[in-house]
Amino acid sequence: MYDEEDLLPISALQHILYCERQCALIHIERMWHENRFTAEGRIMHDRAHHADSESRGNIRLEFGVPLRSLRLGLIGQADEVEYHKVTNYRNTVVKWLPFPVEYKRGKAKQENWDRVQLCAQALCLEEMLEIDIPAGALFYGRQRRRQNVIFDLSLRDETEAATRYLHTFVGARKTPVALFTKRCERCSFLDICLPRSVGRQKSARGYLKTIMSKK
Repeated sequence: MYDEEDLLPISALQHILYCERQCALIHIERMWHENRFTAEGRIMHDRAHHADSESRGNIRLEFGVPLRSLRLGLIGQADEVEYHKVTNYRNTVVKWLPFPVEYKRGKAKQENWDRVQLCAQALCLEEMLEIDIPAGALFYGRQRRRQNVIFDLSLRDETEAATRYLHTFVGARKTPVALFTKRCERCSFLDICLPRSVGRQKSARGYLKTIMSKK
């Protein structure tokens, strides 16, 4: 169990799986830099978090739902949680089953980054509500469609492993060196990280010496 002061943002799971250096810049060095993609994503999340609760037939919708897990050491917000009415054979309401929905501005990915983040939200809800949550969904703004996600044992294990690694990584307080990949071109930290100039085989000191020698 973690203490309140040790809780890390759920969103950090997506950051560390996408790029460990990006994760360190945000969650260790406390830096943030926005580009068009992050601004569009932020606006999309802000709209969701400030929407009013509503009902649609057998579904209740809640937005900007606070989340926390002391077992995993995570804290954050769900963009949307749908509560699906579950009834028995007498059509009496037995429970309202949570179904978390995470909004993403881009398109669906082959990698599990987004699915892990969503699964972590479900694990938080399970701990908070003492209920099993079998599935959720990712809504991708660029494609305007939802992708249902089953929280099977494999995804749960991957999510918990990523969470443990995140705490170890942030606790070490060490920012990895820059390494350029195709992902860098869409990253808001591109001009700060300088992955083309300061790579695995280069140090910042060496890079500065090279620049100074050319003057």
